[in-house]
Amino acid sequence: MSTTTSNGRTFVLASRNSQLAQIQTNSVRDAFQSIFAASGSESTPKFTTAFMSTAGDKNQSQALYLLGGKALWTKELEVALKEKDVDILVHCLKDVPTTLPEGCTIAAILEREDPVDSLVVKSWSTLEEFGRIACRKRCGDEQCPQGCAVEEELPEAEVFGLLNTRLAKLDAPDGPYAALVLAKAGLVRLGFGDRVTADLHPPTMFYAVSQGALAVEVRSDDTEAIECLAERACLRVLEGGCSVPVGVSTEAAGRPSQALNGEQHVQHTIEQKVAGPEDAEEVGTKLAQVLLSSGAEKILEDINVERDRRIVQAKAEDEVRAAS
Repeated sequence: MSTTTSNGRTFVLASRNSQLAQIQTNSVRDAFQSIFAASGSESTPKFTTAFMSTAGDKNQSQALYLLGGKALWTKELEVALKEKDVDILVHCLKDVPTTLPEGCTIAAILEREDPVDSLVVKSWSTLEEFGRIACRKRCGDEQCPQGCAVEEELPEAEVFGLLNTRLAKLDAPDGPYAALVLAKAGLVRLGFGDRVTADLHPPTMFYAVSQGALAVEVRSDDTEAIECLAERACLRVLEGGCSVPVGVSTEAAGRPSQALNGEQHVQHTIEQKVAGPEDAEEVGTKLAQVLLSSGAEKILEDINVERDRRIVQAKAEDEVRAAS
């Protein structure tokens, strides 16, 4: 929890305990310390960090849709925030639910990194070699289902674990993957930018909503923390544009279940001048309304039905394994 002395308040910044989350949180802490240290005042605030595991960190063996949604990465952190054990949370914005718990607010968003996804082949391979072996290997996708739409001929596959673990699985000589599709921002922040084989720009592949941006969450009534973020202009609201990837569910011939492969989709573009955060939110809302009226609502309903079916199936399989 934060402490207050004659030398100023000490804020505790918290995030997940993954290597990427720690790097991101430490960079925010260092930015604050650098800016406030420049003032030369003894009463300026100070910053420290704390890290914890979330439900998503504790389960690295199942797809996210089987675990219950984005709150997997934020719930424990927000509990600590509301109980005043910590003061500021640093999240990947794409992991933050669109509706926050009562008493919590997003105070700022860092300048956005490149939001695209990237194709990463084996460390000893090339893009040309990948093209030759793709027919007999699998392409692991960090963010189902968009990656499945990049090349329909590639069989579907899932890959779990932290980034280092995923790259190790990819590079294993006898591993099942020919390539991975990963968020470029995470690769760059972890120092793996040189592993990018090719960037997958829209419309080849749409990136996740808010991908590449870090969000700072605080308690709604912590005016000192909010003023700390706003007054020093350390952070700024990300660009107002919005590119929304829509996961889809389709019927695959000869199979009893539906596959999230991007075959059914809706796409729309809105161009509008954005003067501030309110305008940016209005653009995103308009886009969502157009997509829903153009068929996205039915697609999302099908996805929810398929997700529920697969959750039931996964639980049944777990029960069988436990009984054996």
